[in-house]
Amino acid sequence: MEASNDNIAEMAKPLPKDMSHHFSDVTKARGPNQMKEFYKYFQIPNIGQLAGGLPNAKLFPFDTLEAQTARPDRWTPSPNRPGVDGPLSSQLAATSISGSTTASHVVVPHDAPTSDVMKKIDLASALQYGQASGYPPLLSFVRQFAREVLHPNVPYRGGPEVIFTVGSTDGMSKCLEVFTNIWVEGKNDIRDRPGMVSEVFMYSSVLSQAQPRGVQVVAVEMDEEGMAPYGPGSLDDVLSNWDYSKGRRPHLMYTVTMGHNPTSGVLSLERRKELYSICSKYDVIIVEDDPYWYLQYPSAEIEEAKARNLPIPEPEEANTLEKKSGYPFIDSLVPSFLNIDVDGRVVRLDTFSKTVAPGCRMGWITSSPANCERLLRVSEAGTQQPSGFVQVVIAETIMGPQPDASAAFANQSPKDRLTFTGWKMDGWIRWLAGLRGVYERRMNRMCRILEENAYQLKQSTPMRESDADWGVITKTQLYDFQWPRGGMFLWIHMRFETHPLWKAAGSKGNIINGTALCTALMIFLTRKPFLVLASPGLMFSTTPQIRNERGWAYFRLCFAAESEENIEACSLRFAEGVQKFWRIKNVKELESILDDANSLHTEAMTDVVNLGSWMGC
Repeated sequence: MEASNDNIAEMAKPLPKDMSHHFSDVTKARGPNQMKEFYKYFQIPNIGQLAGGLPNAKLFPFDTLEAQTARPDRWTPSPNRPGVDGPLSSQLAATSISGSTTASHVVVPHDAPTSDVMKKIDLASALQYGQASGYPPLLSFVRQFAREVLHPNVPYRGGPEVIFTVGSTDGMSKCLEVFTNIWVEGKNDIRDRPGMVSEVFMYSSVLSQAQPRGVQVVAVEMDEEGMAPYGPGSLDDVLSNWDYSKGRRPHLMYTVTMGHNPTSGVLSLERRKELYSICSKYDVIIVEDDPYWYLQYPSAEIEEAKARNLPIPEPEEANTLEKKSGYPFIDSLVPSFLNIDVDGRVVRLDTFSKTVAPGCRMGWITSSPANCERLLRVSEAGTQQPSGFVQVVIAETIMGPQPDASAAFANQSPKDRLTFTGWKMDGWIRWLAGLRGVYERRMNRMCRILEENAYQLKQSTPMRESDADWGVITKTQLYDFQWPRGGMFLWIHMRFETHPLWKAAGSKGNIINGTALCTALMIFLTRKPFLVLASPGLMFSTTPQIRNERGWAYFRLCFAAESEENIEACSLRFAEGVQKFWRIKNVKELESILDDANSLHTEAMTDVVNLGSWMGC
């Protein structure tokens, strides 16, 4: 009866809308790869293989693939609903390594004892040519994770599909290929120029992907939470007042909604509903890039309030949707746009880069079946599936060493699937919760040090002789920031207008402006004794106008890359460097620093530019 009711409820859902009018000309012309279509016959057990151009698996120079892998409980989680009182601070400051640090020994055999490729986790199948959608056993696990755990509330009939990518950068490249035509200035009609909206500060690598295609990237105002739905410069304002002389009204939106890069905000469910309603009204495809979705920090606003002697906010439930995953950690997080995607206009990008390692170069796309089918055609003609080595190691680690993994998965009930083999789903989610705990403790450590050094105190002697027994204390704010609500970054607003040389006259008739102070501070911090490198907000500005008007006023600090012990040391050196920089009162001293920056620009500009590829990740 329960299954029957579920079927009735599923059939009552609307089908996802047809988004094919957004497909590029090349995308519309793509057909299935005939050889890849032929691969379905390869899955017939004991089939004699005379058709495909496959090298013989016995000639692969690998007999096994072995690794020591962590147990899923290696790292200590942080609370899902931290209390406003009690031992939260000490709990968050606790060491990250749990009592159980034993590693597991993973062995991937050359041949699993089954002839059915859909049931194999072995080198013979993983290192062979395969379907572009991904390695079948691992794809089945990730698909189940996406559909039943991460996004159980997808409101269209049949739910989303999942295909693998070579990381989120590859996923975004495929989205641009599918949803935008190439436009060339001076060659194509301005009325055909495609457009994409994003926040005023954004992940800069996407600009390098979109702009060469002629895509006009349009900045939308944002607040500490993320993209603004209404008001001046908001999404609604940009779309409703679009000037068609600049090109087509943007039909694509790119956003990082959970631990925004670079600003660290997390979009609430209510904000998502507002933005989605606008996108539905103006027929905009939403590309939701969320590598940091599991890094949401419920302690941030509480610890921030304590540090600033503000009222402790009441905790709010982040996920108020009906269906839950059954995992308290997952259900405590803000859900994806997919969970309110009634139209089928959301394309979600996920990655193993932050949960396993960036060198995996593996991620996945979750979207409507029609969107995934078109994206898959791009993979078939390009990257194919991710590395077989990576896929099989992750499959063996997460799913376990049973050769009948896919068959066992298919035969279990939805409830039992949540306790699948290997790390199992329980272990995978426990691993993610532990990672959140590690990064949340680092975030709190950095924030506490920056709080303590946000002001510069100066003591001076009174001007009047009658006040000689008194001391005058001046308090100058150097920066302000919001404690990160998610992600790996702290977005710090430098108060350059309080610097002694703000708007001072330079030696060449120039004015010392924000860009000059920002550049000088970045170089100054790399010198001894400070030796820290911070990403200037200039590199995350969506447009040149944003860069010139306010990009210089921010720095992005990453609390993920350094060791846990070095987070405090690096944070302190940053704060001390800022304090020292504010004591520079001689224009020539500042210009000397800028001269070093110019010298670096001319002698090794390639290296400086390449900073963007890893500082912007």
